[in-house]
Amino acid sequence: MVVAMPAGPLYVVNWSQVNFVLDSTELRVLGALIEKESTTPEYYPMTLNALVAACNQKSNRWPVCEYADYEVQEALSGLRSHGFAAEITGGSRVSKYAQRFTEKLNLGRRENAILCVLMLRGQQTLGEIKGRTERIYAFSDLEEVELVLQKLIDRPEGALAQKLLPAPGMKEPRYTQTLTGAVDQAAAVAAPVHTPASAPAERLSALEAEVAGLRAEVAELRRLLESVM
Repeated sequence: MVVAMPAGPLYVVNWSQVNFVLDSTELRVLGALIEKESTTPEYYPMTLNALVAACNQKSNRWPVCEYADYEVQEALSGLRSHGFAAEITGGSRVSKYAQRFTEKLNLGRRENAILCVLMLRGQQTLGEIKGRTERIYAFSDLEEVELVLQKLIDRPEGALAQKLLPAPGMKEPRYTQTLTGAVDQAAAVAAPVHTPASAPAERLSALEAEVAGLRAEVAELRRLLESVM
């Protein structure tokens, strides 16, 4: 498939060999697992309660959603069918979940970081991607981000990212993931651009979401203790 970009060469993007398409809930669950594996490894793998809280965060998410437990469970089943997630039982009575997407597709830390923020935050410019990946991987400059994105676009097994036309009123092109399918360029141009909250407010919301996840973990542990007493 050939996508024409303005004032530049043609970008040949191969989607033909990608043999899976995720739905929006599966994408959110997978993104949350990848994010928390890097940012809060002490609480990873994740319980269902913690994963639901991570999916429903009000910060660092676009769009903001309110998934029910059963929706996240269904998404986990779908991800497991692709080999992208696994249920970890171990010595705990509570099932926990981990992502297997990275190893399944043999992705490096840089590719993983970019895809994670595209899963959780939608279409973004190079600068936005660089700023939002810092907790997972610190890119040295925009050129490095662009290089890794082009690798994801040119991936022989099938593209995992796509370069989009600039949004109305903007000069910079945007990028998106293609795990949920290729994006129509005309529809992408017409789509509204999400403007994130200010940095202090975003950090506060992130802390609130983190506390909510920890509370879910504590509640689950309390329930387990009461069941054995």
